[in-house]
Amino acid sequence: MIVHVGSVLLGYTGGRAELEARGATVAAVLDDLERLCPGLRFRVVDEQGRVRPHMRVYVGSRPISDLSRRIAAGDELHLLGALSGG
Repeated sequence: MIVHVGSVLLGYTGGRAELEARGATVAAVLDDLERLCPGLRFRVVDEQGRVRPHMRVYVGSRPISDLSRRIAAGDELHLLGALSGG
């Protein structure tokens, strides 16, 4: 599957905004990304296995928080930093 990585994470991907990863669930894809880009998973997921508050994870255009969500053929994953401000 194709994983699109937001600019906040490019330091962990060697500057690559698109990666190829494998897995049947979002969690498995994140594990595969960790193998490819050490440190990336920890920036997205906390110690309790939850998506960090400042991160957003999308499968296609749908936001997800459940990392056990299954990935279908043709799905794309997006890992983005949340915007905030005031």
